[in-house]
Amino acid sequence: MTRNGGSPGRIEHGFPHLDVVRAAITALFRRLSADGILVYDTSFAPADAAFGAEEDLHLGAHRVASAMVRALRLPDARVLVAFRPMEEAASVELAAGPEYFVEVSDRLRTRRGDLAAALAHEVAHVLLHRLDLRFPATADNEILTDTTAAYLGAGWLLLDAYREDALTHQKFGYLTPEEFGYVLARRGRLFGEDLSAWFTSPRAYEAYVRGRARADRDHRRAPLAAAGPAERLRYARARRAGTTPGRGQAYRFEEHGAGPLVSFPCPVCGQWLRLPVRGPVRARCGLCRTVLECDT
Repeated sequence: MTRNGGSPGRIEHGFPHLDVVRAAITALFRRLSADGILVYDTSFAPADAAFGAEEDLHLGAHRVASAMVRALRLPDARVLVAFRPMEEAASVELAAGPEYFVEVSDRLRTRRGDLAAALAHEVAHVLLHRLDLRFPATADNEILTDTTAAYLGAGWLLLDAYREDALTHQKFGYLTPEEFGYVLARRGRLFGEDLSAWFTSPRAYEAYVRGRARADRDHRRAPLAAAGPAERLRYARARRAGTTPGRGQAYRFEEHGAGPLVSFPCPVCGQWLRLPVRGPVRARCGLCRTVLECDT
């Protein structure tokens, strides 16, 4: 179900779901494999999301839905779209397939530019249903769905639908705008993709920039060699003490027969790695196959 809208002052900001978002990215890599992730190297095109007032409502909705199915690599699935009065932006009926029924709010009859955003979340639900990938808690499962849409190339539309000013308060999905930006930046780093020019909403672009800054921090965390001086100092102190530092420092030490080890999450897929504490070392993540320059 795609959550929509919000009263003035009710749109959540920041990174309250970041742990679940990171777990969702790791779950995608584990379920699809690195090669399976790499087939999603092309984001949903703005031209495929365009839906003008002159186009027939139902034919246009079918066209956009078909494009979303192709973008999320579900060629043997068909999404049928119907409009009706409803509080949420959209919902999907999950079944065995190959046909899936998506109900869309009547509000999108006149806000057609947001239809692709609503469908991104619902078709991501279909993909996860077929992959048999879910989290136990319903709220976390919705975060997984938004993360899947964004990380696999369709969810930038959910962020672009974000509007917040004196007259309008609108947000699709369950991630905050900044969390959408974070996921899109993680995807962008993997594929060498920059979505800056695609956003039609200035507030969406601002959230993307804030999310990108947070994602960049993941690649400057000790024991990665790119960590800054202050981060290196905290790491060195924790290493000497043999203790795990405070909140926000994602590494931990343990004693081993051959010497101490440090564990930390891969900045690309989130899989935890264990390396000997011995100085500069190059590590290869076994899940996403990223080669990391580290200084343990």
